[in-house]
Amino acid sequence: MKIRIVLTCFLLVSAWNVFSQQNTTTETPAIVKVDSLYREDQFYFAFTYNMLRDTPVGFSKSKFSTGFSAGFLRDMPINKKRTFAIAPGIGLTYNNYNQNIAVTLQDNTPVYTILNSTAVYSKNKFSQLQIEVPIEFRWRTSTFESHKFLRIYGGFKFSYSVYDKSVFTDNEGKVVLTGNKDFNKLTYGAYISSGYNTLNVYAYYGLNSLFKSGKVGDEALQMKALNVGVIFYIL
Repeated sequence: MKIRIVLTCFLLVSAWNVFSQQNTTTETPAIVKVDSLYREDQFYFAFTYNMLRDTPVGFSKSKFSTGFSAGFLRDMPINKKRTFAIAPGIGLTYNNYNQNIAVTLQDNTPVYTILNSTAVYSKNKFSQLQIEVPIEFRWRTSTFESHKFLRIYGGFKFSYSVYDKSVFTDNEGKVVLTGNKDFNKLTYGAYISSGYNTLNVYAYYGLNSLFKSGKVGDEALQMKALNVGVIFYIL
């Protein structure tokens, strides 16, 4: 009888030890950490329709003048919600202007002539390739979770010309001029872009002349750029 009681107690103690060693595990839900240091709109691509202001008497456009810009901007938010930011950057821009001011050469000197409506020619344009240095002041409604937001970006940029080309072609031949010293190497202006999600409108307003010298008759060339189009921003 005593042996039976001892065996029963032993079995109860063993069962209790085995049961007490079982661990109950609970799953902790994963915590999604919001990135409080996110940045927006680091790269840009712009396509523009190019116009000229402050043109000489008799000036007119011909064909469609286009431009293209691409570059990188360093987004630097300045408030806790990261809805305001400053973004300096660097990029390249190519602008083409089709118009009726022919650029020809006389004793290796550029000569500018207004082509009247009866003039017969197949091509007349000048173009520039520039390094641009923009700085933007940004407002947007972005959050870390969504890249679809409203934006208004205003900025100022300097553009330095690294290559220029003028082409005039008529029945008598073709005149090509590069490295025209009458062009301003450095131009600058203000711009603004605004939109929602991927669609954004863009406008640039040149504040100084594309030409530092050169005349049409007695009138100095003081033409300034006005470019409008669309711009795309990506991270």
